[in-house]
Amino acid sequence: MQDFSPEDIINVGKNEFKRYSNYAPWIILILFVIILISGSIYSIKTEEVGVAQRFGKYITTTNPGLHFKLPLGIDKVTPVKKERVFKEEFGFRTLRPGIQTEYSSQKYLDESLMLTGDLNTLDVRWIVQFRVNDPVKVLFNTRDPIDNVRDVSEVIMRRLVGNYLVDEALTTSREEISDLAQVEMQKILNKYETGIRVVTVKLLDVNPPEPVQPAFNEVNEAKQEKERMINQAWENYNKIIPKAKGEAEKTIREAEGYALDKVNRAKGEADRFLAMLAEYKKAPEVTKNRLYLETMMEVLPKAKNKYIIDPSQSSILPLLKLDSKTD
Repeated sequence: MQDFSPEDIINVGKNEFKRYSNYAPWIILILFVIILISGSIYSIKTEEVGVAQRFGKYITTTNPGLHFKLPLGIDKVTPVKKERVFKEEFGFRTLRPGIQTEYSSQKYLDESLMLTGDLNTLDVRWIVQFRVNDPVKVLFNTRDPIDNVRDVSEVIMRRLVGNYLVDEALTTSREEISDLAQVEMQKILNKYETGIRVVTVKLLDVNPPEPVQPAFNEVNEAKQEKERMINQAWENYNKIIPKAKGEAEKTIREAEGYALDKVNRAKGEADRFLAMLAEYKKAPEVTKNRLYLETMMEVLPKAKNKYIIDPSQSSILPLLKLDSKTD
C-alpha cells in the first residue's frame, strides 16, 4: 500500500482544479442563462389575473396562461384571484363545509350583539360574499381588503339594525335589511376605490340573546295567539256579515219587486177601467151586455152543476129530486 504525504494530496487537488477550471466560465454562463429563463417566465391560473409592475410601477394586467417578464427583479407580477367569490362570516365560523356542515362552538358576541331602535338587544349573524372587481385598486389602494370588508359590513349592519324595531328585525324586515346593507356597503367601498364588488349580504339568523330567549318566546307566543284570534274573528265576520248583507239585499229587492208589481197592476187596472168607462159612455147597453157575457164565460166553466129554470116558476123544489139516486 502506497502512502501519500500531505504535499502529494495538495498537488493532486491543484491538478484537478486546473483541469476543471477551464469549464468554469461555461458552467457559470449556463447557470446564469437558466436563472434568466426561469425568472422570465411566469404562469397565471384560470381564476386569477396578474398585476405586473416594473421597478414598482404598474404597467399591465395579464390574463391566465404563460407570460414573459423582465428577470432579476426588474418586473414583478402579483396574482390576484379575480373570479373567486370570497365569503366572510359574522357571529359564527364554519369549521368544515359540506353536506353536514360543522360550525365553531365559540360565540362571537363582539360581532353579533346589536341594539335595535327600541333599545332591545339582538344576536345577528350574517354573511357577506364579495369578489375582486379591479385588481389594481385592490393591490394599491387597500392594505387589507378583507379587514376593510369586515369593518364596513359591521358598521353598516349595526346602523341598519338600530333603525328598526326588534319585531321588525326579527321577522318582516330581514330581507330589507340585507338589501340595504349590500347597497350601503357598495357605496362606501366605491367611495374609497377599494376595487371590491359586493355580491350579496344575507342575514342568516336573528335571535334574542340566550338569557332572554324564554321571555321573547313567551311574547312571540302571545302575539301569535293574538293574531290567531284576530284572524278567527275576521273569518267569522267574513262568513256572517256578507251572508246577512246578502239576505237583507235579497229582502229589499223582493220588496221592491213586489211593490213595483202591485203598482204596475194597479196602474193597469186603472187604465183598463178608464178605457172601459170610455167605451161604456159611448154605448152603455152594448158594453153592459158584453161585460155580462164575459163574466159569465169566466164563471160558468168553474161551476160543477148547472141548472136552467123558468123565470115564471116560484120554486124549483118540485122539479128537483135532491139527493136521489138514479138507476
